[in-house]
Amino acid sequence: MSGRGDGIVNGRGERRRTAWRVHGLSVTGYRHRRDGVPCQDAWRADDTGPVTVLAVSDGAGSRSRSAEGSKIAVKLATDRFGRRVSGRRTEATAVHGLLRAAYREVRDEFLRQTAEAPDDFAATLTVVVLAPTWIGHLSVGDGFVLLRAGVEDGEPQFHLLPTAPEVSEYSNETVFLTSSDAEKWVRTACVRDSGVDGVLLSTDGLAQAALANSHGRPQIPNASFASTMFASLENAGDDPHADTEALAAFLRSDRVTAVNADDKTVLRAVRS
Repeated sequence: MSGRGDGIVNGRGERRRTAWRVHGLSVTGYRHRRDGVPCQDAWRADDTGPVTVLAVSDGAGSRSRSAEGSKIAVKLATDRFGRRVSGRRTEATAVHGLLRAAYREVRDEFLRQTAEAPDDFAATLTVVVLAPTWIGHLSVGDGFVLLRAGVEDGEPQFHLLPTAPEVSEYSNETVFLTSSDAEKWVRTACVRDSGVDGVLLSTDGLAQAALANSHGRPQIPNASFASTMFASLENAGDDPHADTEALAAFLRSDRVTAVNADDKTVLRAVRS
């Protein structure tokens, strides 16, 4: 389904306003469907300015209002990161500071809006800014970003941007916007490569499908999965609703659910 009117892609489909074609989708994981719990993931994209801002968020499953928290997080991210970058001629060396400044604005406003009980709204945040000459990335928590850039032996090459370090020895623990030491765990990256023609953001519900493990940690993109995700956007049919439903069916399939029963979000952008 296609977003219309305001230039914001917010869960209803794709827009083709800038150099990037964007589409996102969140689906409720098996455990939440079984228990009648709504999806706690959210995504949003904004291409109304000179940059495109992409954001995904995963609400903490154990918190009572985390589904609301994830929606607040992505809305604030697309707004504040877009404002920070729009109209500025930013050198790559200044991008990290710019991203952290935008993050602080997001966190401060998130805590203001959830002041009654911020921990109830706990959510992760992964943001990508697609600027004309660079790509910026900031993450809090366990979301991840894949880039498609270059070809070797006729095969597209996929690259995993740096992921957050483990908070503890327990793989199911992560950091949220509401964590007291969240800024300590913020990761930023800046990529200057005109060969990047595809970007994929996801929450950790797709980590096992999208990333191959190395010594117990996801470090290498699963080329088959990434190729499928980008191809389904680039080769979209005439019916956006049907394409979205087909992607949703894939994300809910036994093949994908077998490795992770959590909610799943994928937000993709390819050069038009």
